[in-house]
Amino acid sequence: MSDVTATVRVESPGLALTETVARDETATVQPVAGAGTVPNLGGHLFTVRTDDFERFERALEHDHTIDGFEQVVDSGDEAVYRFEYSPEATVFSVAIAAVNGISLDWTNDGTAWTVRVWLPDREALASLWEYATDHDIGFVLERVSDYGGAGGGESSLTADQREAILLALEMGYFDEPRGATLEEVADELDISQPAAGGLLRRGLRRLVVSTVAVDGDGSAGER
Repeated sequence: MSDVTATVRVESPGLALTETVARDETATVQPVAGAGTVPNLGGHLFTVRTDDFERFERALEHDHTIDGFEQVVDSGDEAVYRFEYSPEATVFSVAIAAVNGISLDWTNDGTAWTVRVWLPDREALASLWEYATDHDIGFVLERVSDYGGAGGGESSLTADQREAILLALEMGYFDEPRGATLEEVADELDISQPAAGGLLRRGLRRLVVSTVAVDGDGSAGER
């Protein structure tokens, strides 16, 4: 069974940060690509754009899914925040990790969240729907395609890239917090750490190029 890419829209008051973006309708919130969980801090890095950062932070203070926050980078109209989720928060990325999926792109759409995700098979997509149903999360499948046909040609993974990515998934390298280091993944592949890192970077880049950078009409996708 071939791997797939899907775009899904999820919505629930219990999803982390939903109450905040409901209070600040100008806010756009996205995870920092490749950051995962901040080492030793148990936090999650997000890029935030808003018309009023004071209003955004007041909303954070009233958000039951957030236990703490800190602005770590300020570049004017954009900032990077570290968030600590409360035990009450529903974190959909946990469900994605549980089926060995990879979130390629994630952003809020009002109080809903749109995520582009790579999944090892369609059964994994069904599992995400079941998780959403079990946790009272609205779930809309906006697009799905077999990965092999999404980009075609040079965008498909090589055997080594696919092996490295799937092994890293199995070992928890993409989990939050990470269950394995790059060195441990490299040891399992019996290659050097730089070689393992290169396989993962090139493989993930091909996934992004064939699923995020190009839409079905061949033009660059925007959201």
